[in-house]
Amino acid sequence: MNRSEENRSSSAFTSTLSPAADSCVGVAILSVVLLSVLGNGLVLLVGYRRRNKLVGSELLCVNLALADFLVCICFYPFSIISSFSHSWLGGNITCVYYGLGCFFCGLCGMFTVAAISVTRYMKICNSLVYDVWLEESNIRLMCFAIWLVAVVWSCLPLFGWGEYVPEPYGLSCTVAWRGYHSSTKDAFYIICTFAVFALIPVVLIVVSQCLILAKLNRYSYSLSARGIRNNMQYIEKRLSMMFFCVSLGFVIAWAPYTIVSFLFISHEEQVYMASEGYLFPALFAKSSHIYNPFIYFYFNRMFQKELRHMLRSIWPKLGGNRVTVHVPIEHHFPIHIQLQERRCVRKKRGGVSQDRTHSKSKSKEQEKCITNNQKLVQTCWESTAKEAPKILEKNPGKDIKPVSL
Repeated sequence: MNRSEENRSSSAFTSTLSPAADSCVGVAILSVVLLSVLGNGLVLLVGYRRRNKLVGSELLCVNLALADFLVCICFYPFSIISSFSHSWLGGNITCVYYGLGCFFCGLCGMFTVAAISVTRYMKICNSLVYDVWLEESNIRLMCFAIWLVAVVWSCLPLFGWGEYVPEPYGLSCTVAWRGYHSSTKDAFYIICTFAVFALIPVVLIVVSQCLILAKLNRYSYSLSARGIRNNMQYIEKRLSMMFFCVSLGFVIAWAPYTIVSFLFISHEEQVYMASEGYLFPALFAKSSHIYNPFIYFYFNRMFQKELRHMLRSIWPKLGGNRVTVHVPIEHHFPIHIQLQERRCVRKKRGGVSQDRTHSKSKSKEQEKCITNNQKLVQTCWESTAKEAPKILEKNPGKDIKPVSL
């Protein structure tokens, strides 16, 4: 039996883990899917609401959230169902579909994080190039190029360059990394995948983020030496820290899985590691879909503002009622306005018998009265119902009729 027939046999799609471990894997992936759909779904909604205001880096963040959202909705459910069934369901067809989709979304995520790092480097360290070349239209073109390259490269195994096979533990599918020892085409595909689509993006991410942090530290030190505090400095440092966490988290999450996959190249035997050795790096890589949205909403104030506005529009009770004031019927709220108006009327009547030479002081007094009324109207809307009884106690002998606003 050759390699392809062996991979398509029923034993290759049977879980090598215990039933309890299979259930734990299913629960873990289900938790990842729920949290990722919630977080990345909110990022996509906020991005849609701000679609006309998104800058370059924010547009790339939305692109990354879209890739994470799609992989959790369209592909991970196969792994969840297979985990609770203790074997891969659907055979080779679903295996190819799952492997292609996960590999495609993984490439999109890797390219997007690398593009975010390079874009931030251009903005911080070479703003002239950023203003000229990295406009909004060019950023959208970059996103389109990311998806196009990911589609083309992930579809090559369908045409004989590489292959999608089950993972050693039997509950997932991926590229046949040990195909490096089988044919020249597979070896070329695997080497290019590691070199061009893994090593180079990681180098770009690490170098860009290090240069950004060094630039910001020098800038902050120069301003601090002069005793200058710049608000833009704080904003840029906060955004740079956000993208640094996104990039670092992505690299850390996928590093163990990349190392384990690379070890297939140096081992020709079928199994050189326990099934758990493949399982834990794969689950750890899936965690990268969870924390990116939380990083966005923690560091980006605009995302926070849009999220609060969106939640208030959906559920008005979250924002409270800042205009309507609920007052008991027995306490007429704007009493102090009526009292102030009566005082102004008395002052006006008393001034009729005075000489016209005092007209200027009279007009000033009326203006002052109007101003006080305006202030009291504003105070009325901001006060509480407990203030009404206090005013009644101060003026017990007056017959007061409430006025309606």
